[in-house]
Amino acid sequence: MKIAIASGKGGTGKTTLSTNLASYLAESDNVVLVDLDVEEPNSGLFLERKLIHSEEKFKMIPEWIKDKCTLCGECQKNCNYHAVIQLGTMILVFPELCHSCYACSELCPVNALPMKEKKIGDLSHYKAGNLDFIESKLMIGEEQAVPLIKQTIKYTDSNFEGIKIFDSPPGTSCPVIEAVKDADFIILVTEPTPFGLNDLKLAVETVRELNKKFGVVINRFGIGNNDVIEYCNNENIPILAKIPNSRKIAELYSKGELLYNSIPEVKEELIKIKDFIFSTAEEGVK
Repeated sequence: MKIAIASGKGGTGKTTLSTNLASYLAESDNVVLVDLDVEEPNSGLFLERKLIHSEEKFKMIPEWIKDKCTLCGECQKNCNYHAVIQLGTMILVFPELCHSCYACSELCPVNALPMKEKKIGDLSHYKAGNLDFIESKLMIGEEQAVPLIKQTIKYTDSNFEGIKIFDSPPGTSCPVIEAVKDADFIILVTEPTPFGLNDLKLAVETVRELNKKFGVVINRFGIGNNDVIEYCNNENIPILAKIPNSRKIAELYSKGELLYNSIPEVKEELIKIKDFIFSTAEEGVK
């Protein structure tokens, strides 16, 4: 089962929920936590982990071979991303814009644009007690997170069964879509503030467009107002849990510590999430 934890904005508590839920579930099930926020992964800060595997990740981009090129212009014509352009007698390739679609390379009549590897980041596989933890980091200067997210999910699917928890990037853009599109269930984390509600609505629109089952977890419950609760009730969106606003939670978080073993209220909310997800999964099987 794939569970994606997402939100319409950053700072709502996705990583807090991801690390605590994964660690809690790992006490009784086979669980892998995957940090797909490859531009700024931070789930590992909350886990005592040991590295057991690492590998470099690449994407394919075209390399212009001047001696073969006839300057026919087919490459520029067929590139939808303007990653290959013709300037006079030169063909310029912009790796940052390339989506590795192979169109320019495959349609070049003289094979003047063979595809070559370009490193985009690193994948690391850790063991944290009973929990497997996968983390990928995009190289500084790389503009596209989607290829690395896609390869990270492929590595996870190829090596693990059981429960997979994806700590997704914030927002509703392409990296988020890639992270959640194959999920069986999506948990949207929000906070009871006007900003939280605004971005929750964007996230709900996105997951509904993807036709995904989802529920909401309200973090920092007790601040702000009840607008998020009213919105969820009006939209028939299940509220899975309400994690209280607490100074002790903030203190543990600032130390990079998990919450559920120290704060009973948090563990109670994790149990609610587990029960809901597993009951939903059983209904899906039926």
